[in-house]
Amino acid sequence: MTQISVSEIRDAVQAAQHETEQFLCDLIRFPSLPGQEKGAVDCAAARFADVAQVERVPLSNALREDEDYSSPVAGIEYDGRSNLRVRMAGTGGGQSLLFNSHLDVVPASQGQVRPFDPRVEAGRVFGRGSCDAKGQVATIYTALLAAKRLGLKLRGDVLAHLVVEEEVGGNGTLAMTRRGERADACVVMEPTELRILSSVRGAVWFRVICTGRPGHSGRAGDTVSALKMAVRVMEILEQYHDRLLAASRGIPLFDPFPNPMPITFGKIAAGDWPATAPARAVIEGVLGLLPNKTRYQVMEEMRQALMDGGDPWLREHFQLEFMYRHDAHVLDPAHPLVTGLQASCRESGAPGEVTAMTASCDSWYYNNQLHIPTVVFGPGSLRFAHTNEEQIGLDEIAEGAAILVRFLAEWCG
Repeated sequence: MTQISVSEIRDAVQAAQHETEQFLCDLIRFPSLPGQEKGAVDCAAARFADVAQVERVPLSNALREDEDYSSPVAGIEYDGRSNLRVRMAGTGGGQSLLFNSHLDVVPASQGQVRPFDPRVEAGRVFGRGSCDAKGQVATIYTALLAAKRLGLKLRGDVLAHLVVEEEVGGNGTLAMTRRGERADACVVMEPTELRILSSVRGAVWFRVICTGRPGHSGRAGDTVSALKMAVRVMEILEQYHDRLLAASRGIPLFDPFPNPMPITFGKIAAGDWPATAPARAVIEGVLGLLPNKTRYQVMEEMRQALMDGGDPWLREHFQLEFMYRHDAHVLDPAHPLVTGLQASCRESGAPGEVTAMTASCDSWYYNNQLHIPTVVFGPGSLRFAHTNEEQIGLDEIAEGAAILVRFLAEWCG
C-alpha cells in the first residue's frame, strides 16, 4: 500500500476542482449523440494526455457482425470513429485496475432548454451528460490528476476505457471487449450515489411487428387490426414478465426491490386513418432479466409465450426481433474488489452500501466475457439521468474521486 492520508487526498482533489469543472463543461458542449461523439472523444483525449498515456482505438463496421452487437439505431457508421484507452503505468508487481465510462449521451429531453450549453449553479453542473456519464469521465480524470499530483507510486497499472455507444447497447465496450484486456478488477462508472453495485440485471430490447388484414371500418368482419394484435402482444408479454419475476425471487441483493426487472413498452406505431384497420403495427420495448436466466433463454421464452398465448391469426402474423441483449452480472459481495472499495468509501466518510442495479449497463462485458471482477460505482443520481434537469454536484464528483484515489492506493499500491 502507498501511505497517504484521507485529508491529503481531499486537498488534492479540491485543488483540482476548477479543472474538473472546466473539463466537464467542455465535454457537455459536444452533442455526442450516437455516431456524433468525435468532439467529445477529442476533448477527452487531450485532457487525459496530461495525466496518462492515451491511445485511440479505431472502430470498424465489422462490429455489426458480432452476435452481441446492438442495433436500436439504424445506419450508424463505425469506420473513422474510435474509443479511448487510457493507461497510467505502474512500476510493476501490483494489481491493475480498469475503469470504464462512456462519452455518448441520449438526445435532449422534452422541455430541456439548451441541453448542450452547460450551466453551473450553486456548485451543480447542469446539461445533457453531466450525470450520465460525462460526470463519471470527469471523476476518473480528477482521480488520476490528484494521484499524479500526490506523487503516488503505484505498482499496478491504472487503465480506463472511454467508449462510445453505451446508450444504444454498449457497442463501444463490445469493441473493447473483443480487442481483449487484462486487469485484476474493473469499475464501470455510472451514477450510483456512491453505492457499490455488485449485481446488475440484464435486459433485452425487443421489437414486435404485427401484420393484419386492412380495411374500412364498415366491413369489420373482413378486417384484422394489426393494432389490436399489438395490444394483445403487450398483454401476453406482461403476463410472461409476471411469471418470470415470480421465478426470479430468492436472488441476493435483488430481492429487496419489488420489481428489479420490469418490462417497459416505449414505442408503438400503427395506422394512418381512424376509420381503417391498420395493416401493420410495431411495438418496441425492454424486458429486464436476472441471473437465473440467460438472454437467450428469455428471448426464446418470449417467442414461445407469443405462440402459446395468441390466437391463430397472431401466431402466424408476428415477427419478434431483438436489438439489444445483455446478460446479468453478479460478483460476490465478499470479493476483495467489493470489500476494498467499501473500505475506501467508509474511510472517506461515505456509507459504502453494497446493493444491486435494476438497470443494465456495460459491466457484464467485463465480468462475464473477459472474466474481470467488476462493480458499478460513481457519483450522481440515476434519477437525474436522461431528464430535462440532468445535473451533478461538483462536491459529489470530488467525493467520488477521493474514494477512487484512496482505493487506487490500496489496490494498485
